[in-house]
Amino acid sequence: MKQFCSSRLYSSLWGKVLIFIITMFILSVAVFYVSRLAPGDPLQAFYGERVEQMSASEHEAARQRLGLDGPVYVQYGIWLDHAAHGEFGISYKYKEPAVQVVGALIGNTLFLGTIAYTLVFLLAIVLALCCARYEDTWIDKAICKIGTIAYYLPPFWVGLLLILVFNVNLGWLPGSGAYDPGHSQDIVNRLEHILLPLVVMVSGHVWYYAYMIRNKLLHETRQDYVLLAKSKGLSRWGVLCRHCLRNTAPTIVSIMAISVNHILGGTYVVEAVFSYPGIGSLSIESAKYHDYNLLMLIVLLTGAMVIASGLLAQTVNEHIDPRMRITEGESPWKTNPPSVS
Repeated sequence: MKQFCSSRLYSSLWGKVLIFIITMFILSVAVFYVSRLAPGDPLQAFYGERVEQMSASEHEAARQRLGLDGPVYVQYGIWLDHAAHGEFGISYKYKEPAVQVVGALIGNTLFLGTIAYTLVFLLAIVLALCCARYEDTWIDKAICKIGTIAYYLPPFWVGLLLILVFNVNLGWLPGSGAYDPGHSQDIVNRLEHILLPLVVMVSGHVWYYAYMIRNKLLHETRQDYVLLAKSKGLSRWGVLCRHCLRNTAPTIVSIMAISVNHILGGTYVVEAVFSYPGIGSLSIESAKYHDYNLLMLIVLLTGAMVIASGLLAQTVNEHIDPRMRITEGESPWKTNPPSVS
Protein backbone atom coordinates (compact mmCIF):
# COMPACT_ATOMS: atom_id res chain seq x y z
CA MET A 1 0.00 0.00 0.00
CA LYS A 2 2.84 2.39 0.88
CA GLN A 3 4.56 1.62 -2.39
CA PHE A 4 1.34 2.32 -4.32
CA CYS A 5 0.80 5.67 -2.57
CA SER A 6 4.43 6.61 -3.13
CA SER A 7 4.28 5.78 -6.85
CA ARG A 8 1.03 7.73 -7.19
CA LEU A 9 2.62 10.73 -5.44
CA TYR A 10 5.62 10.67 -7.78
CA SER A 11 3.32 10.29 -10.79
CA SER A 12 1.29 13.33 -9.70
CA LEU A 13 4.46 15.32 -9.06
CA TRP A 14 5.97 14.52 -12.44
CA GLY A 15 2.64 15.34 -14.08
CA LYS A 16 2.68 18.82 -12.54
CA VAL A 17 6.32 19.34 -13.55
CA LEU A 18 5.44 18.36 -17.13
CA ILE A 19 2.49 20.78 -17.16
CA PHE A 20 4.79 23.53 -15.87
CA ILE A 21 7.41 22.90 -18.59
CA ILE A 22 4.84 22.76 -21.41
CA THR A 23 3.09 25.93 -20.23
CA MET A 24 6.38 27.82 -19.92
CA PHE A 25 7.35 26.70 -23.43
CA ILE A 26 4.05 27.93 -24.90
CA LEU A 27 4.42 31.22 -23.01
CA SER A 28 7.96 31.75 -24.30
CA VAL A 29 6.90 31.11 -27.90
CA ALA A 30 3.94 33.49 -27.63
CA VAL A 31 5.95 36.32 -26.04
CA PHE A 32 8.90 35.87 -28.43
CA TYR A 33 6.72 36.15 -31.53
CA VAL A 34 4.33 38.84 -30.29
CA SER A 35 7.13 41.11 -29.07
CA ARG A 36 8.67 41.11 -32.52
CA LEU A 37 5.38 42.03 -34.16
CA ALA A 38 5.25 45.31 -32.24
CA PRO A 39 6.35 48.36 -34.26
CA GLY A 40 9.73 49.84 -33.41
CA ASP A 41 13.44 49.18 -33.79
CA PRO A 42 15.34 47.47 -30.94
CA LEU A 43 18.55 48.98 -32.29
CA GLN A 44 17.29 52.34 -31.05
CA ALA A 45 17.69 51.12 -27.45
CA PHE A 46 21.20 49.81 -28.04
CA TYR A 47 22.70 52.50 -30.28
CA GLY A 48 20.51 55.49 -29.46
CA GLU A 49 20.47 58.35 -31.95
CA ARG A 50 23.37 56.82 -33.89
CA VAL A 51 20.86 54.51 -35.60
CA GLU A 52 19.53 57.42 -37.65
CA GLN A 53 23.03 58.09 -39.00
CA MET A 54 23.72 54.47 -40.02
CA SER A 55 23.80 53.44 -43.63
CA ALA A 56 21.80 50.44 -44.82
CA SER A 57 24.86 48.16 -44.63
CA GLU A 58 25.77 49.38 -41.14
CA HIS A 59 22.20 48.88 -39.99
CA GLU A 60 22.18 45.32 -41.31
CA ALA A 61 25.55 44.58 -39.68
CA ALA A 62 24.25 45.93 -36.36
CA ARG A 63 21.20 43.65 -36.53
CA GLN A 64 23.47 40.74 -37.32
CA ARG A 65 25.69 41.45 -34.29
CA LEU A 66 22.62 41.41 -32.02
CA GLY A 67 21.19 38.27 -33.64
CA LEU A 68 18.17 40.05 -35.14
CA ASP A 69 18.84 39.33 -38.81
CA GLY A 70 17.45 35.81 -39.25
CA PRO A 71 13.85 34.55 -39.42
CA VAL A 72 11.92 34.69 -36.16
CA TYR A 73 11.83 30.89 -35.74
CA VAL A 74 15.62 30.75 -36.16
CA GLN A 75 16.07 33.53 -33.59
CA TYR A 76 13.80 31.64 -31.20
CA GLY A 77 15.76 28.41 -31.65
CA ILE A 78 19.02 30.21 -30.82
CA TRP A 79 17.43 31.93 -27.82
CA LEU A 80 15.94 28.67 -26.52
CA ASP A 81 19.29 26.90 -26.78
CA HIS A 82 21.02 29.67 -24.83
CA ALA A 83 18.19 29.88 -22.27
CA ALA A 84 18.47 26.13 -21.63
CA HIS A 85 22.07 26.82 -20.55
CA GLY A 86 21.08 29.74 -18.32
CA GLU A 87 22.05 32.48 -20.81
CA PHE A 88 19.23 34.96 -21.53
CA GLY A 89 21.18 37.40 -23.64
CA ILE A 90 22.20 41.00 -23.14
CA SER A 91 19.91 43.90 -22.37
CA TYR A 92 19.90 46.31 -25.32
CA LYS A 93 19.21 49.32 -23.13
CA TYR A 94 21.54 48.59 -20.20
CA LYS A 95 24.21 46.80 -22.29
CA GLU A 96 24.78 44.11 -19.68
CA PRO A 97 23.42 40.58 -19.17
CA ALA A 98 19.65 40.60 -18.67
CA VAL A 99 20.03 38.29 -15.66
CA GLN A 100 22.15 40.88 -13.87
CA VAL A 101 19.69 43.69 -14.64
CA VAL A 102 16.74 41.71 -13.29
CA GLY A 103 18.72 40.31 -10.35
CA ALA A 104 19.51 43.81 -9.11
CA LEU A 105 15.81 44.78 -8.88
CA ILE A 106 13.78 41.62 -8.34
CA GLY A 107 14.50 41.67 -4.61
CA ASN A 108 12.68 45.00 -4.29
CA THR A 109 9.60 43.64 -6.05
CA LEU A 110 9.57 40.44 -3.99
CA PHE A 111 9.92 42.44 -0.77
CA LEU A 112 6.96 44.67 -1.62
CA GLY A 113 4.85 41.94 -3.21
CA THR A 114 5.32 39.37 -0.44
CA ILE A 115 4.35 41.79 2.33
CA ALA A 116 1.36 43.07 0.33
CA TYR A 117 0.22 39.52 -0.49
CA THR A 118 0.40 38.47 3.16
CA LEU A 119 -1.43 41.55 4.43
CA VAL A 120 -4.15 41.28 1.78
CA PHE A 121 -5.15 37.76 2.78
CA LEU A 122 -4.76 38.19 6.51
CA LEU A 123 -7.05 41.21 6.38
CA ALA A 124 -9.38 39.53 3.87
CA ILE A 125 -9.93 36.56 6.19
CA VAL A 126 -10.46 38.82 9.23
CA LEU A 127 -12.95 41.03 7.36
CA ALA A 128 -14.78 38.00 5.96
CA LEU A 129 -15.10 36.49 9.45
CA CYS A 130 -16.42 39.78 10.85
CA CYS A 131 -18.98 40.06 8.05
CA ALA A 132 -20.11 36.46 8.53
CA ARG A 133 -20.32 36.87 12.30
CA TYR A 134 -22.36 40.07 12.10
CA GLU A 135 -24.31 39.23 8.95
CA ASP A 136 -26.89 41.87 7.95
CA THR A 137 -25.92 44.15 10.84
CA TRP A 138 -24.52 47.67 10.51
CA ILE A 139 -20.99 46.23 10.89
CA ASP A 140 -21.43 43.93 7.89
CA LYS A 141 -23.06 46.67 5.81
CA ALA A 142 -20.40 49.25 6.72
CA ILE A 143 -17.52 46.91 5.83
CA CYS A 144 -19.22 46.00 2.53
CA LYS A 145 -19.79 49.62 1.49
CA ILE A 146 -16.35 50.88 2.52
CA GLY A 147 -14.70 47.89 0.84
CA THR A 148 -16.64 48.42 -2.39
CA ILE A 149 -15.70 52.11 -2.54
CA ALA A 150 -12.01 51.35 -1.86
CA TYR A 151 -11.97 48.63 -4.52
CA TYR A 152 -13.25 50.93 -7.27
CA LEU A 153 -10.90 53.83 -6.51
CA PRO A 154 -8.17 53.98 -9.23
CA PRO A 155 -4.83 52.88 -7.68
CA PHE A 156 -2.81 55.54 -9.50
CA TRP A 157 -5.17 58.27 -8.21
CA VAL A 158 -4.95 56.96 -4.62
CA GLY A 159 -1.17 56.77 -4.93
CA LEU A 160 -0.84 60.34 -6.15
CA LEU A 161 -3.17 61.54 -3.39
CA LEU A 162 -1.09 59.78 -0.71
CA ILE A 163 2.12 61.27 -2.12
CA LEU A 164 0.57 64.75 -2.10
CA VAL A 165 -0.64 64.46 1.51
CA PHE A 166 2.01 62.42 3.32
CA ASN A 167 5.11 63.32 1.30
CA VAL A 168 4.65 66.77 -0.22
CA ASN A 169 2.46 68.48 2.39
CA LEU A 170 3.29 66.70 5.66
CA GLY A 171 6.74 65.30 4.80
CA TRP A 172 6.15 62.26 6.99
CA LEU A 173 6.95 59.50 4.48
CA PRO A 174 9.08 59.18 1.33
CA GLY A 175 7.18 59.24 -1.93
CA SER A 176 9.57 57.37 -4.20
CA GLY A 177 12.44 54.89 -4.26
CA ALA A 178 13.02 51.65 -2.36
CA TYR A 179 15.39 53.13 0.24
CA ASP A 180 17.52 56.18 0.93
CA PRO A 181 21.04 56.24 -0.59
CA GLY A 182 23.36 54.09 1.51
CA HIS A 183 20.50 52.46 3.46
CA SER A 184 19.88 49.35 1.36
CA GLN A 185 20.40 47.11 4.40
CA ASP A 186 18.27 49.24 6.74
CA ILE A 187 14.98 47.35 7.12
CA VAL A 188 13.26 50.26 8.88
CA ASN A 189 14.16 52.61 6.02
CA ARG A 190 12.84 50.10 3.49
CA LEU A 191 9.57 49.74 5.40
CA GLU A 192 9.12 53.52 5.42
CA HIS A 193 9.48 53.56 1.63
CA ILE A 194 6.93 50.78 1.02
CA LEU A 195 4.32 52.02 3.50
CA LEU A 196 2.43 54.20 1.01
CA PRO A 197 2.64 51.60 -1.81
CA LEU A 198 1.32 48.98 0.64
CA VAL A 199 -1.67 51.15 1.50
CA VAL A 200 -2.54 51.44 -2.20
CA MET A 201 -2.12 47.73 -2.88
CA VAL A 202 -3.97 46.48 0.19
CA SER A 203 -6.88 48.92 -0.16
CA GLY A 204 -7.28 48.04 -3.83
CA HIS A 205 -7.24 44.26 -3.41
CA VAL A 206 -8.36 43.22 0.06
CA TRP A 207 -12.12 43.63 -0.37
CA TYR A 208 -12.21 41.68 -3.64
CA TYR A 209 -10.95 38.56 -1.86
CA ALA A 210 -12.71 39.29 1.44
CA TYR A 211 -16.03 39.35 -0.41
CA MET A 212 -15.43 35.92 -1.98
CA ILE A 213 -14.36 34.41 1.33
CA ARG A 214 -17.34 36.06 3.09
CA ASN A 215 -19.81 34.49 0.64
CA LYS A 216 -18.24 31.07 1.06
CA LEU A 217 -18.38 31.37 4.86
CA LEU A 218 -22.04 32.39 4.72
CA HIS A 219 -22.75 29.38 2.53
CA GLU A 220 -21.13 27.15 5.14
CA THR A 221 -23.18 28.68 7.97
CA ARG A 222 -26.32 27.30 6.26
CA GLN A 223 -25.07 23.71 6.44
CA ASP A 224 -26.52 21.12 8.82
CA TYR A 225 -23.30 20.60 10.75
CA VAL A 226 -23.49 24.22 11.94
CA LEU A 227 -26.80 23.49 13.70
CA LEU A 228 -25.21 20.45 15.31
CA ALA A 229 -22.22 22.49 16.47
CA LYS A 230 -24.53 25.16 17.93
CA SER A 231 -26.54 22.51 19.74
CA LYS A 232 -23.33 21.43 21.45
CA GLY A 233 -22.94 24.91 22.90
CA LEU A 234 -20.37 26.40 20.52
CA SER A 235 -20.56 30.16 20.04
CA ARG A 236 -20.94 31.70 16.58
CA TRP A 237 -17.27 32.69 16.60
CA GLY A 238 -16.33 29.15 17.59
CA VAL A 239 -18.38 27.64 14.77
CA LEU A 240 -16.93 30.07 12.22
CA CYS A 241 -13.29 29.61 13.24
CA ARG A 242 -13.26 25.92 14.13
CA HIS A 243 -15.56 24.52 11.45
CA CYS A 244 -16.62 26.94 8.68
CA LEU A 245 -13.17 28.44 8.16
CA ARG A 246 -11.56 25.01 8.04
CA ASN A 247 -14.09 23.77 5.48
CA THR A 248 -13.50 26.82 3.29
CA ALA A 249 -9.72 26.32 3.38
CA PRO A 250 -9.56 24.73 -0.12
CA THR A 251 -11.48 27.68 -1.54
CA ILE A 252 -9.21 30.19 0.20
CA VAL A 253 -6.10 28.40 -1.09
CA SER A 254 -7.50 28.45 -4.64
CA ILE A 255 -8.29 32.16 -4.33
CA MET A 256 -4.76 32.81 -3.06
CA ALA A 257 -3.35 30.98 -6.08
CA ILE A 258 -5.35 32.85 -8.70
CA SER A 259 -4.60 36.15 -6.94
CA VAL A 260 -0.86 35.99 -7.59
CA ASN A 261 -1.14 37.53 -11.06
CA HIS A 262 -3.70 40.07 -9.77
CA ILE A 263 -1.50 41.29 -6.92
CA LEU A 264 1.62 41.08 -9.09
CA GLY A 265 -0.06 43.32 -11.65
CA GLY A 266 -0.96 45.72 -8.84
CA THR A 267 2.68 45.76 -7.79
CA TYR A 268 3.69 46.84 -11.29
CA VAL A 269 1.19 49.73 -11.23
CA VAL A 270 2.38 50.86 -7.79
CA GLU A 271 6.02 50.74 -8.89
CA ALA A 272 5.20 53.08 -11.76
CA VAL A 273 3.28 55.54 -9.53
CA PHE A 274 5.86 55.65 -6.72
CA SER A 275 8.97 55.35 -8.95
CA TYR A 276 9.78 52.18 -7.03
CA PRO A 277 12.74 50.34 -8.64
CA GLY A 278 11.49 46.85 -9.39
CA ILE A 279 10.79 44.48 -12.25
CA GLY A 280 7.42 46.16 -12.81
CA SER A 281 8.93 49.44 -13.91
CA LEU A 282 11.67 47.45 -15.64
CA SER A 283 9.11 45.51 -17.69
CA ILE A 284 7.54 48.77 -18.87
CA GLU A 285 10.95 50.03 -19.97
CA SER A 286 11.80 46.76 -21.74
CA ALA A 287 8.55 46.89 -23.73
CA LYS A 288 8.98 50.59 -24.51
CA TYR A 289 12.54 50.19 -25.82
CA HIS A 290 11.95 46.78 -27.47
CA ASP A 291 14.53 45.21 -25.18
CA TYR A 292 13.57 41.69 -26.23
CA ASN A 293 15.95 39.70 -24.03
CA LEU A 294 15.05 41.64 -20.89
CA LEU A 295 11.33 41.42 -21.68
CA MET A 296 11.51 37.66 -22.22
CA LEU A 297 13.25 37.09 -18.92
CA ILE A 298 10.79 39.25 -16.94
CA VAL A 299 7.73 37.64 -18.53
CA LEU A 300 9.07 34.14 -17.94
CA LEU A 301 9.86 34.92 -14.30
CA THR A 302 6.41 36.35 -13.60
CA GLY A 303 4.76 33.58 -15.61
CA ALA A 304 6.66 30.95 -13.66
CA MET A 305 5.46 32.44 -10.37
CA VAL A 306 1.83 32.45 -11.50
CA ILE A 307 1.90 28.93 -12.95
CA ALA A 308 3.81 27.48 -10.00
CA SER A 309 1.39 29.07 -7.52
CA GLY A 310 -1.55 27.45 -9.30
CA LEU A 311 0.07 24.01 -9.27
CA LEU A 312 1.11 24.44 -5.65
CA ALA A 313 -2.44 25.41 -4.70
CA GLN A 314 -3.76 22.28 -6.39
CA THR A 315 -1.30 20.14 -4.43
CA VAL A 316 -2.21 21.82 -1.13
CA ASN A 317 -5.93 21.41 -1.85
CA GLU A 318 -5.46 17.72 -2.55
CA HIS A 319 -3.74 17.40 0.82
CA ILE A 320 -6.45 19.37 2.65
CA ASP A 321 -9.37 17.67 0.90
CA PRO A 322 -8.61 14.08 -0.25
CA ARG A 323 -11.80 14.13 -2.36
CA MET A 324 -10.01 16.40 -4.84
CA ARG A 325 -7.34 13.80 -5.61
CA ILE A 326 -7.54 12.11 -8.99
CA THR A 327 -6.89 8.44 -8.45
CA GLU A 328 -5.55 6.61 -11.45
CA GLY A 329 -7.86 3.89 -12.69
CA GLU A 330 -10.80 4.91 -10.50
CA SER A 331 -13.98 6.79 -11.38
CA PRO A 332 -16.82 7.65 -9.03
CA TRP A 333 -19.26 6.72 -11.83
CA LYS A 334 -17.81 3.25 -12.35
CA THR A 335 -17.51 1.97 -8.80
CA ASN A 336 -19.18 -1.35 -8.18
CA PRO A 337 -21.96 -1.40 -5.57
CA PRO A 338 -21.21 -3.40 -2.44
CA SER A 339 -22.27 -7.00 -2.67
CA VAL A 340 -25.12 -8.16 -0.44
CA SER A 341 -24.41 -11.47 1.24
